[in-house]
Amino acid sequence: MDYELNDIRSFVKIAELGSFHEAADALHLSQPALSRRIKKLEEGLGTSLLDRTTRKVSLTSVGRDFLPKARRLLDDFDESILNIRELAERQIGRVTLACIPTAAFYFLPSVIRLYNERYPKIRIRLLDLSANEGLEAVLRGEADFGINMMSGQHPDIEFVPLVSEPFVLACRRDHELAGRSSVTWSELSDYRLIGVGRLSGNRMLLDHALSGLSWRPQWFYEVQHLSTSLGLVEAGLGVSAMPSLAMPAEDHPTLVSVPLIEPVVNRSLGLVYRRGSSLSPAAEKFVSILLEQWPQ
Repeated sequence: MDYELNDIRSFVKIAELGSFHEAADALHLSQPALSRRIKKLEEGLGTSLLDRTTRKVSLTSVGRDFLPKARRLLDDFDESILNIRELAERQIGRVTLACIPTAAFYFLPSVIRLYNERYPKIRIRLLDLSANEGLEAVLRGEADFGINMMSGQHPDIEFVPLVSEPFVLACRRDHELAGRSSVTWSELSDYRLIGVGRLSGNRMLLDHALSGLSWRPQWFYEVQHLSTSLGLVEAGLGVSAMPSLAMPAEDHPTLVSVPLIEPVVNRSLGLVYRRGSSLSPAAEKFVSILLEQWPQ
């Protein structure tokens, strides 16, 4: 479109002061130069924004609607420039990441620790959200990017695969299945199973992958978060099917994982971005470290 930020800034100043003369003085422009800017903006938008009379300047209905949008655009631009300057000069900024809890709980702390060591003045805002909520946060621009599951394709989301991880059986070390090299899904029929709710992305993935079996899991306990499942497993209340990244390290004193087979069910995790958007320098640095540390 045939307009510039200076044209928009001029419109906002006129709207705030209600006068071409005062706005021209505030912007250090001649009135003819200011008039040319407004004419160029209106021509680019294809509509009038201001009603001019000999005594006053007022906004048209379109101008009134456009004013808050113009202010937000200028504020966002000014803040972006400030953040880039601060990052370039003093490595200051903020990264906002929307991450599914299973990746946030055990893996992300090590990435954040390394990032803090390299860029100690850059703040991190971590939104530990469900898969659907995380996608919405990225789409709304509340998060710079996300770590999420590969599920339905959204036309405004770009997915960059990181890893394909299998679901494993989570049980206590003293459980009779703990020493097995693998366990089939059908063998779980004799045990109390702990699962997540039907609206969970992990639950939907499992239901789809296991739909062809003659026997399907009957979840005795149902929770909202996988971390809660682990708590119930640790308490000896049952066993659970978990993505491998959700499991603690192998040296955990109580919990172990056993491969689940027939079938092997994998979950694809990756980075999600708004299509066509660009990351801030601070976010780019975070992604770079994340890719360095991501388990292969």
